[in-house]
Amino acid sequence: MKIVSVVGARPNFMKIAPLIRAMRRRSGIQSILVHTGQHYDASMAGRFFEDLEIPRPDVSLEVGSGTHAVQTAEVMKRLEPVLERERPDLVLVVGDVNSTMAAALTAVKLKIKVAHVEAGLRSYDRSMPEEINRLVTDAVSDLLFVTEESGEKNLKAEGIAPDKIFFVGNVMIDSLESSRRLWTRSNIVEQLQLNKAQYGVVTLHRPSNVDDVRILEGLIEALCVVAQRCPLVFPVHPRTIGALKSLGRFRACLHFGDGPAPATGIRCMDPIGYLDFMALVASARMVLTDSGGLQEETTVLGIPCLTLRENTERPVTVTHGTNRVIGANPSRIVSEAAKVLDHPVQPPAPPPLWDGQAAERIVTILLDQFSGR
Repeated sequence: MKIVSVVGARPNFMKIAPLIRAMRRRSGIQSILVHTGQHYDASMAGRFFEDLEIPRPDVSLEVGSGTHAVQTAEVMKRLEPVLERERPDLVLVVGDVNSTMAAALTAVKLKIKVAHVEAGLRSYDRSMPEEINRLVTDAVSDLLFVTEESGEKNLKAEGIAPDKIFFVGNVMIDSLESSRRLWTRSNIVEQLQLNKAQYGVVTLHRPSNVDDVRILEGLIEALCVVAQRCPLVFPVHPRTIGALKSLGRFRACLHFGDGPAPATGIRCMDPIGYLDFMALVASARMVLTDSGGLQEETTVLGIPCLTLRENTERPVTVTHGTNRVIGANPSRIVSEAAKVLDHPVQPPAPPPLWDGQAAERIVTILLDQFSGR
């Protein structure tokens, strides 16, 4: 059985790592890894391959940046000859980035079966590019692997046949657990001269939060208030750094460059590798983010998470976890952060099947599905 797995952006790498390992442990599977190059910066991609012990890609498409249309088209144009040459039995895609949708469309046009890992997640907000990618990918996939109960419910409501849907758990948690022995050795907290459980971590990257200067100003204003009580560490996405440096009125609060984190204020730093980042999150008092994956990781780590969005496609992190979806209103961010700081953490049990074995379940199902060809 020949499987071509396609990744393109940083969130994909954590999801593909346990799947590649599981496939390469099994006889009867030929695994080929294609990296589209949607995230091409070494700090966003290269270190993640090393940290997660992912083998170097068999094929690199080197697509790079561009508009959604250009990026999607380039992935399809460059992936098509690879699939025509390899003629795999299956194309496996993960997550919801442009490369995910582009690879699924390319495969199905060539009459190659598609498996989507992390299927069925829905924010019901079609202004999010990721939501469109999810809907299209799920509509054309032959096998849909879901992380939580809501995913199965959503897919059935959209008319997906139940025999295509498999509730397997969360491969993001597989990566978290399999690398725990490595990220617990990181000294990033000591390097930044932070005290455990006495700082917060911030991540922002969604266009709705960082592309509109007025919204970004409101977020930073709120975070500066929070940082007077709890210093914040902010690994800054490349798309955001220029905008932050233009916010001159927050100069006293925002600290750029190398060196220890400030006693108060926001320490803005370059993106860091997966192992250092997870060590930073695991020792934090709270996380403020617009990331989907981080909502899941904090749920398992028991770290309070404030999601700076109006919705989440991962409702299990709210019902079974530590996540609260609070939007981007500055006054609410300040008040919700105060609630976190004022009350002790009571970590719940992890959601069903978030046990570090999702990849093994997926590979077992793939072998079973193709054994009768």
